[in-house]
Amino acid sequence: MRVHYIFIFLLLTFFPLSAQIQFQENTTALGLNNVNYGDGFLGGGISFFDFDDDGWDDITVSTGDGYPIRFFKNFGGTFQELFFLTDDPHYQNKTVVWVDFDNDADYDLYITGNTDSNRLYENTGNMNFVDITVAAGLMTDDHRTFGGSWGDYNKDGLLDLFASSRNTEDLTVPNILYRNNGDGTFTDVSSAAGISDVNHYSFCSAFFDYNNDGWQDIVIANDKDPKNLLYHNNGDGTFTEVGEETNTNVVMDAMSTTIGDPNKDGWQDFYVTNTQAGNAFFENNGDGTFTDIASTNGTLFESVGWGAVFLDADNDRDEDLYVSGVLDGSTGMLPSAFYENDGAGNYTIPTDAGFENDTAQSFGNAIGDIDNDGYADIIVLNYAPDNIFLWQNNCPANNNWFKVKLQGTESNRMGIGSTIEIMVDGQKQYNYTLCGEGYLGQNSAYEFFGLGTATEIEYVKVTWLSGIVDYIENPTINEAITIIEGSTLGTETFQQESRVTISPNPVTNQALLKTGSFWRDATVEISDIQGRTLWTAQISSEETTLNFSRYPSGVYFVKGTNGQRTFSERIVLDK
Repeated sequence: MRVHYIFIFLLLTFFPLSAQIQFQENTTALGLNNVNYGDGFLGGGISFFDFDDDGWDDITVSTGDGYPIRFFKNFGGTFQELFFLTDDPHYQNKTVVWVDFDNDADYDLYITGNTDSNRLYENTGNMNFVDITVAAGLMTDDHRTFGGSWGDYNKDGLLDLFASSRNTEDLTVPNILYRNNGDGTFTDVSSAAGISDVNHYSFCSAFFDYNNDGWQDIVIANDKDPKNLLYHNNGDGTFTEVGEETNTNVVMDAMSTTIGDPNKDGWQDFYVTNTQAGNAFFENNGDGTFTDIASTNGTLFESVGWGAVFLDADNDRDEDLYVSGVLDGSTGMLPSAFYENDGAGNYTIPTDAGFENDTAQSFGNAIGDIDNDGYADIIVLNYAPDNIFLWQNNCPANNNWFKVKLQGTESNRMGIGSTIEIMVDGQKQYNYTLCGEGYLGQNSAYEFFGLGTATEIEYVKVTWLSGIVDYIENPTINEAITIIEGSTLGTETFQQESRVTISPNPVTNQALLKTGSFWRDATVEISDIQGRTLWTAQISSEETTLNFSRYPSGVYFVKGTNGQRTFSERIVLDK
């Protein structure tokens, strides 16, 4: 009998009981009346982002032709419409994303459109906006842009832009990678960076680091015949398309790119929506490849899916999944789906979670926190005549939570491209920060962590794009905190234990790799810019001599892993 009780204790410790998941559609009750996309081509995106940085997640809604973009400020849990853009031309819009592209501590607004030009509005202070599209050097022609995602591909502390084009009439119109020059202007570096110069019917993209080498890669969802694309960041300003090598170059009616780590192994997975042929759930194998597990984990959907988002709905320490969709008249179709994670990575659709009337023609979605209760709510953009859906999370507050927002100093100010790791009851969780994700969506600037019944977080660790690591022991639970880059440097033992340095760099023949005790017994390799492994060994001491004498001059990477985390350092060999 005692063994039986011990087993139950261990089961509840590592797989806490889920609270009853319960959402309620509260759009009208919260002040959001008569709000929808209209009937524009293939719907639009929505943002659940705190645009005025007052601590409350606001809502921004894209619209079809003839209607203005709509802004709803969160006043402590209810919403009121505000009017910012006096020169809104009422184009059909797709992505509406808030981004601090100039690191000046306020959020600018980037808007894409598939019938006219994209637009970048600079926030000059106090929510006053100036259209700087032309001055910034961004394309003003009709690019047929759907997605607009932001990341820092060259790690210079400035957010760069990837604009996705779905142009079925002109196959010479490519996707565009814009480098942020840091002076209010951008340069189209697509060709020099190795981005394909033909059209791929691209809906959306996302910057993420699929191989944990510290450089942001780009995944792209392509509609119809073109294969999906995954661009590996070479660390020298160029990319190599690795869809075939990673097993992600599938042909499908791909709509969205949703990033998450549901199995909590520290390797980012991604979910791609599709039509009746079924969605794809690409699980990261941690070796540079992915496996599509949608057919085995219950998330195939097999309907017309659009937006998707990972969230821990009941804060029980596993990520659930919400998928928006539209009905096309076929029998057996799902208009949408909320998938509950059983804690072991298997998903089912509960019948009593509150989504019974979720039957509108839905496209973009996003998560935020209406009332700052630590439980993620879901916003969904619908076709007219249906109002948007605001699914308020009414799960019983039986589980604890933690929210983290980042403020970069050496890295971009929004902290985009950072990995946030927490430890609870000896188990790790990881969130990765993005700007523009899902189908034309933008989630809250806060990253949500469910803690289950745990009453303590052992630590929170932030790995920034700059390479700086912040580490905080025992942060307070059930609170939202902002971590400023470098604010904990030198204050924790972890900083010393996890250090990695290589000198000299540039190197002529040999370099000395110095690692802290955290990396003892790690496997280290040297690879070239094509990703080919040239040398590998397990290190047993904190100082290792690396011999480059047999290699020609060029750029190389020294990478290491201890089974928990990975480091990557760029080396210039100049003989």
